[in-house]
Amino acid sequence: MAVETYLIFDGNCREAVEFYAKVFGTEEPQIMSFGDSPQDPNYTLPEEAKDRVMHARLNIAGSNVMFSDTFPGTPFIAGNNFSVTIILDQVEELQSYFDKLKEGGRVTMELQETFWSKSYGMLTDKFGINWQFSHGSGEM
Repeated sequence: MAVETYLIFDGNCREAVEFYAKVFGTEEPQIMSFGDSPQDPNYTLPEEAKDRVMHARLNIAGSNVMFSDTFPGTPFIAGNNFSVTIILDQVEELQSYFDKLKEGGRVTMELQETFWSKSYGMLTDKFGINWQFSHGSGEM
């Protein structure tokens, strides 16, 4: 059993997935757009939906993160009720990911030693996704 994160975007999902793949050095992302899906002859797919991402997935540090765009006309509400957390034993790797994700984003807390972690930090990336970074085993 696994808990996976699903991130929803409003038309810029492809850019986000390609950015995260580069940051974390993952495999080339497989991206399925709404236009790639089988078409229902009783329903014409709106032109503005065809290039939007229906589904993509990346394996980041051993965990799957899934992505999609909203369907045109579906309300998109950016929220702060989630974050993606990266927990690693290698401080240098943690710092590298932090530095790459903060480009164009907003740092809430620079990576620093805390009472629970040798290195901990938080940021919101340029796509509005909240990230936490922590050195350690992730047991706490």
